[in-house]
Amino acid sequence: MIPPSIHLYKNDLPDNLNLGNIIAIDTETMGLNPHRDRLCLVQISAGDGKAHLVQIIPRALGGNGYDCPNLKRLLEDPVVVKLMHFARFDVAILQHTLGIDITNVKCTKIASKLVRTYTDRHGLAALCRDLLSIELSKQQQTSDWGTAILSEEQKNYAAADVLYLHTLWEKLEKMLIRENRLTLAEHCFAFIPARAKLDLLGYEEPDIFSHR
Repeated sequence: MIPPSIHLYKNDLPDNLNLGNIIAIDTETMGLNPHRDRLCLVQISAGDGKAHLVQIIPRALGGNGYDCPNLKRLLEDPVVVKLMHFARFDVAILQHTLGIDITNVKCTKIASKLVRTYTDRHGLAALCRDLLSIELSKQQQTSDWGTAILSEEQKNYAAADVLYLHTLWEKLEKMLIRENRLTLAEHCFAFIPARAKLDLLGYEEPDIFSHR
């Protein structure tokens, strides 16, 4: 396997960086509560073997905080398809933290659950192993992403979370078409931004769609 090309940026994407109309996105945070835990890193790939990591540095630590106009412009662009794995969380943290609205999302986790009903393994590592024969290391999953200087291990881990999403989506899309569930998947994807807003409002429990 050719080692990925990883580009790390402080505070924002560089000007005039063209990543095309289909990008893979992931985030790293200090925890899983968007109201409590800050956004530390946004990873993006155009599916070309390159990963672009944007380190979000608080003003208290000498950074620009959430003043990242190039990143926001890309994420808000309705023409750009955003590939994510467990988009429900990533959309929520990005919308809440950056104050933006995200549309045109596709989620490989939802796609997997819709079409890979023969398994209960729908995590990114399982998808890469089962569909791409690639083993992902998850050792850095619980590391400190708020540190000022990211280790090489952290950067490699963060990059891996976006480098394979294009290929995964291509395979999952073919399976969704084969099983006549692509339209259903698209309806689920369109609901993700609203589902994220419901989560931010505290509607994870009780579920407003349940009978209770």
